[in-house]
Amino acid sequence: MNLYRINKQYSLFLFFFCLLIVFSLSEILDRKEIVVPFQTILCFFLISIVGISHGALDHVKGFNLMKIYKIQNKFLFFPIYIMISLLIIFLWVFIPLLTLLLFLIVASYHFGKEDCCVGNVIKMKFENLLYFLKGSLVVIAPLTFHTNETLEIFKILNVDMILPNENFLFGFILISLIANIIIVYKSNNEGFFLADWLTVLFLNIFLSPLVAFTIYFCFLHSVRHSLSLIYEFDKSEIKVGFNKFIKQALPLTLITAILFVLSVYILTNFYVLDDAILKVIFIGLASLTFPHILLEYLLEKNEKQRN
Repeated sequence: MNLYRINKQYSLFLFFFCLLIVFSLSEILDRKEIVVPFQTILCFFLISIVGISHGALDHVKGFNLMKIYKIQNKFLFFPIYIMISLLIIFLWVFIPLLTLLLFLIVASYHFGKEDCCVGNVIKMKFENLLYFLKGSLVVIAPLTFHTNETLEIFKILNVDMILPNENFLFGFILISLIANIIIVYKSNNEGFFLADWLTVLFLNIFLSPLVAFTIYFCFLHSVRHSLSLIYEFDKSEIKVGFNKFIKQALPLTLITAILFVLSVYILTNFYVLDDAILKVIFIGLASLTFPHILLEYLLEKNEKQRN
């Protein structure tokens, strides 16, 4: 199993496929933005099943972390993970603007770094800043090309935000592109990171912010992370690794999906369905992202110390 080759082929396939679809549909429909029917519900189920699954092995990594810290009861991982998630939800209720900004910053860095998990990325100065700038496109692009829709989502999340002028946003996109080119040059990955960046850009030009994010999160970010986990299970045979991954990831994926659905059901007592779904998608993802990133950081830190 050649993980590098699979990721390269997948990135190029996704880029050309998205390019073909968005340009074809925009010509057929004769409109700039392509409207997807029932997009909120469709995106919710994709994120709840496909997107969430790439973090469904956090308990396995958590058990390994417990061993490193010599904590005998490995199942303490679950209450710690849940408490961090609940803390994020609590903070979002009481200080939504600060929590959203922190989430967007952390998510940008996470997306930039995790999407570079393949290729020979060598150590370089300011690499964490470059990862942040690369991943920031996921956040900046919808604000640039679909400003009103994105701000409306923020309002549903209890955040009123004033944006900098349009030139600043386009400038940030250019900086993100430069950061991506530097990473491509340093990683010797034949440019498929650049294909990923362009995929995100085109998705956000032609699709609504929610649909563009869902396609990126489920079919680029999550797939790439899941491929790396499959590779860890079996480096020689992808089918064997895939089967092991599904068996390990399925329980927590289903539990999380059920919790998301229950949360939507409860929130529909106070909000319309679409607003309830958007709250669960983004606040729910934030509550899972922070412990997920903390876990990855602690494992990486300990691995560096051992080496």
